[in-house]
Amino acid sequence: MSNIVPSNEPNNTSSSSETSISSPITSTSIEHKPALRRNRPGTKLEDAYQFPHISLDQIDSAFALQEYLQSLIRANRENIDALVELPAGQDKETWQYEHLRQLCLELNYLVIQLEAECTSQTCPEMKADDWQYLCAAHQAPLNCCAIDYIVHTLDGATTLLNSHKYFPSRISIPETSLKHYQSIARRLYRIFAHTWFHHREIFEAFENENMLYARFLKLSDRYELIAKNLLIIPYNNNINDNQDTHNNHNNESSEIFSRDME
Repeated sequence: MSNIVPSNEPNNTSSSSETSISSPITSTSIEHKPALRRNRPGTKLEDAYQFPHISLDQIDSAFALQEYLQSLIRANRENIDALVELPAGQDKETWQYEHLRQLCLELNYLVIQLEAECTSQTCPEMKADDWQYLCAAHQAPLNCCAIDYIVHTLDGATTLLNSHKYFPSRISIPETSLKHYQSIARRLYRIFAHTWFHHREIFEAFENENMLYARFLKLSDRYELIAKNLLIIPYNNNINDNQDTHNNHNNESSEIFSRDME
């Protein structure tokens, strides 16, 4: 009842008071209210993430760098140089970390497409051309079928990147944890390599839609994540000359995706 204007109060006074006090507050709140950047429940997949790309300094979030990278990808996944370019004022180690996390997320979509064709019967070993890899997600490296190796590799990389022991912060990476970047990148590359050599149609269809391998290759080149002699997928129609070193190339003894690293 205290909010009701008395009937004997002049109407012009009430109107003047409401105009001079309430209107500026309402106007200000509308002008400065940040845009809602989330998908509402029930949003169709084709309508998801249809909000505009904004600069990194406009994102107020504990996961700002991740959200910025994902926004860049949605805005133009074909602009590979822009995707891997270090944002101004950001730490390059943290930027690489977010890229590796994002690669793991998107590679899961490739796994879904592989499952119908890459089975324990069709691919009983994890191979890429003449290379053969043993799976280190066990007490001792084992010869897993390709699809199991791929799933184990993604699980291992994801577990490591989410480990509070090795990566306790999303804004600062411990110096001792940087050594894992090359190891993770090298093993993720094997997923691309197996798909390219043994499931070419799936690789090409996935790449045409997502350009994930092109981004991965640019990231690896920019930050020197993978040695050139380990890149066995043909580049500009030329295969690496070191073919004689490819046979039976197993995981190193320093493999990090072991149980004691969880």
